[in-house]
Amino acid sequence: MKKIILSILFVCVPALALMAERADYRIIPLPKTVQTDSTQVFTLQAGMGIAYDAGNPEISRNAQFLRLWVEELTGIKLQLTPDDKKAAIRLTIGFPTDKKAKKAKKGQKGVELTEQQQEAYTISIGKDGIVVAARKPVGLFRAAQTLRKTLPVKVVSSVEFPYAQIADEPRFEYRGAMLDCARHFFSMQTLKQYVDVMALHGCNQLHWHLTEDQGWRFEVKALPELAKKGSVREQTVIGHNTGVYDGQRYGGYYTQEQCRELVNYAAERYINIIPEIDLPGHMMGALHVFPNLGCTGGPYPVWPHWGVSHEVLCPGNPETLTFLKTVVGELCDVFPSKYIHIGGDECPKERWKTCPKCQAKAKELGLKNDGKRSVENQLQTWVNHEMEAFLSERGRDMIGWDEVLEGGLTEKGIVMSWRGINGGIEAAKQHHRVIMTPTTFCYIDYYQLKDHNRQPEAIGGYLPLSKVYSFEPLIPDQLSEDEQRYILGPQVNLWTEYIAYPQHVFYMLLPRLDAISEVQWCRSDQKNLDDFKTRLPRMLQLYDRLGLTYCRAME
Repeated sequence: MKKIILSILFVCVPALALMAERADYRIIPLPKTVQTDSTQVFTLQAGMGIAYDAGNPEISRNAQFLRLWVEELTGIKLQLTPDDKKAAIRLTIGFPTDKKAKKAKKGQKGVELTEQQQEAYTISIGKDGIVVAARKPVGLFRAAQTLRKTLPVKVVSSVEFPYAQIADEPRFEYRGAMLDCARHFFSMQTLKQYVDVMALHGCNQLHWHLTEDQGWRFEVKALPELAKKGSVREQTVIGHNTGVYDGQRYGGYYTQEQCRELVNYAAERYINIIPEIDLPGHMMGALHVFPNLGCTGGPYPVWPHWGVSHEVLCPGNPETLTFLKTVVGELCDVFPSKYIHIGGDECPKERWKTCPKCQAKAKELGLKNDGKRSVENQLQTWVNHEMEAFLSERGRDMIGWDEVLEGGLTEKGIVMSWRGINGGIEAAKQHHRVIMTPTTFCYIDYYQLKDHNRQPEAIGGYLPLSKVYSFEPLIPDQLSEDEQRYILGPQVNLWTEYIAYPQHVFYMLLPRLDAISEVQWCRSDQKNLDDFKTRLPRMLQLYDRLGLTYCRAME
């Protein structure tokens, strides 16, 4: 009898478990407008179809993404049915009420769409199914991510979608996250996973930090020894520069083929990769291979500990600019990004003050201490301008950390404000484009809990989820409405001195990326921390399903 009862339970319980579940539109980031009628539902079941324009590879790919995500979370298998006008889910290009889009379709000149308008989408859910409309395929991708996040994170028989009208577009055109792969090297698999998590949160810019005192990670084919030797440090300090080392060689670099592979992978998810070669400081990896580019001639070891080296490139040596243009030239060949980051931060100039070549170059340029800027600071400005002009010739815009503002920028130069918000404010007032990434709100290498013993080692500081969520990038009390338009958007930065493994990367990233995603995507009047926290558990369930680590104790 017991065996019979157990047999019945094994047959019946799975069937009972596969029940219908409701979709939940209270996702992260929150869409711009959501109007619902909870008294009526459209039921999505296995075997139903997704219709799309099979002649458009981008739209086809987005349909495949959506099919994969539905099955991944719910177990429901949908069919790809390009020509089925009665399919349960239909992906379409063009807003029926968008007159500008209609004019453009007829060949008439229309108003150019902003980045945000190109990403806009609508989702209409009614008795005939789910209709997704967008101006561009990127909008369909954003909408597919929205539908993905509304799904229950469990295997179900069907999903009930309450009737709804959703209209959405991002607030900022630039929505970034930075990953430092120079202090610690991460595999392509981890980088692709990082891209996927960014896409889940509506980010569109991956800032990839590739070179440091502790390692050079980008292959330069004209200089084959640069990555082979400059990527390897003989050992790594244990803890916070304790003076104790692990005695193990550490290294790794990305070939240009791997970089292109990641560029393509990210592009399919509508994420642009901005590479950074930090110059003229943070160059011990390069100086180790080419000691003639330093002021003293070396020798220069790849640094085994953390911090800022006083050994930097020698701007007085004509070979230095040749080296930099060779490196950045190949960087431009590999990365199609219109933005290229040259760093420009934390460049000690003690060596330049006593270097005959640097002083001779300063004299040649007619540089003098004007009471506001030293000769050496002006020398760095000269290097910055040389690289900015070099990039401009290739149709690229230069990004630099806010130190580059000190020597003046040309019109196209972009400032990444990290030492607080003042650099960004000053740059916007000067009508330079700005990316806001101040340490106080955006440095997610900081601890996220007050009790350091409850979490893995970090660089220091304290940046809880609630603090990230409170960030307002436009600084309305200090910038006029006209000046605010120079703020491209915010970015979080993940430096990896103390982060050596993928699990730790995602632990530091999540759920703080959820918080910054609402800063990046939502209007300021939409944001509400208490409401955000009620929506967060569903995202955590999704992370569990995807096998992602994250900080569970949030402050």
